[in-house]
Amino acid sequence: MNVGMLDRLARIVIGIALLAFALGYILPGTGWNWVGWIGVVPILTALLGWCPAYTLFGISSCPRKSLR
Repeated sequence: MNVGMLDRLARIVIGIALLAFALGYILPGTGWNWVGWIGVVPILTALLGWCPAYTLFGISSCPRKSLR
């Protein structure tokens, strides 16, 4: 796991907003609504708690755990 709780919450909010755009609830009829389907990605990474891009760049938003 490399996605912390605050990061997960932000990803869910952004994902829902993007999906709302895709479905036409936000700015309907712009012709770019298909781009909103990208919102599936942050929702999935939030639910899984793992982000492949974070792994690639060696980033983690999870708090460090003690090794005791």
